[in-house]
Amino acid sequence: MTTTAAPTRRGFARLGLSALASLSLGGCFGDGLLGDSPGPEKQSALDVSPVLLVATTRRPADPAGRPPYFTDQRGRGLSFATVRLTVPDRSLIGKVSSVVTGDWRIAAAPRVVTGPEAATAFAEAALGRDVLLYVHGYRESFETAAVSAAQLSDGIRFRGVSGLFTWPSAGKTFDYGYDRESALWSRDAFEDLLRALATSQGGRIHIVAHSMGTLLTLETLRMLRADAGEAALDRIGAIVLAAPDIDIDLFTNGIERLGTAAQKITVISSTNDRALELSSTIAGGVTRAGAADRSRLEALGVRVADASDYGSGLINHDLFLSNVEVQQVIKRAVARADGR
Repeated sequence: MTTTAAPTRRGFARLGLSALASLSLGGCFGDGLLGDSPGPEKQSALDVSPVLLVATTRRPADPAGRPPYFTDQRGRGLSFATVRLTVPDRSLIGKVSSVVTGDWRIAAAPRVVTGPEAATAFAEAALGRDVLLYVHGYRESFETAAVSAAQLSDGIRFRGVSGLFTWPSAGKTFDYGYDRESALWSRDAFEDLLRALATSQGGRIHIVAHSMGTLLTLETLRMLRADAGEAALDRIGAIVLAAPDIDIDLFTNGIERLGTAAQKITVISSTNDRALELSSTIAGGVTRAGAADRSRLEALGVRVADASDYGSGLINHDLFLSNVEVQQVIKRAVARADGR
């Protein structure tokens, strides 16, 4: 049975930000990361075939295949699931009602594979196509992470396979420590997934990580390079780190360890990200990479899109989902990695 979602902060923000976008926001992100859209696509592949491939270190729910599908507890190894989604109503009435009900929703998760075969099952399900792999941040449930992955893929009109790597976030404001440890605990499983994708007969693997998920992503890429060498990163396309919730010193070390692969990284930063301000306070006042000065980040050899002027809300932590201008940064990073 399909349930109606409660009104969300993202839903209300999306209506206002879409209106702003329709007024053609001026300016661009510094070094030309923003500009004309690299493609005229009117539909994403997900809109045509609403299936999300999911790799997760969360414990499957009991009974299986029913909401919440996967819990906030740590599972036994990696699990793979094919998740069927409900496509949003594209009519005018549907767009207005989606502000209250939400847009993308999980319809079913009919296939789950847990254990050593999970990473291979994900790679085989990708059918040799390009993959957009989303890694969520702090305080996300399985369902909210899946919806965010769908919003991202549809928002940039991605034409390949939509994927999600979701780790055991508690989904609660005061469980920051549990979330951080769970993200780091998931590194081995994430490396197994990336290795399976990189060694399969397929296309590019584009990674978009948000907030605390960027810590997991950067650490996993370091491990992959150390364990399998530079060649293991050849299939990785764009690496977009949105609002990275990482100690700037740890971030610097991680970038330096990636060698030439660091050139694939685009950082979406904002100096008025309230969530990163709080994170910095919890971490003893050390600046988070997502709130660092642009010049400091660019000195590391990564591309930087400063979204400070594009946040109109109180938090400004998920602009890559709610602001069409910021989404173009991701779209262009993917196009650049594909040679377009």
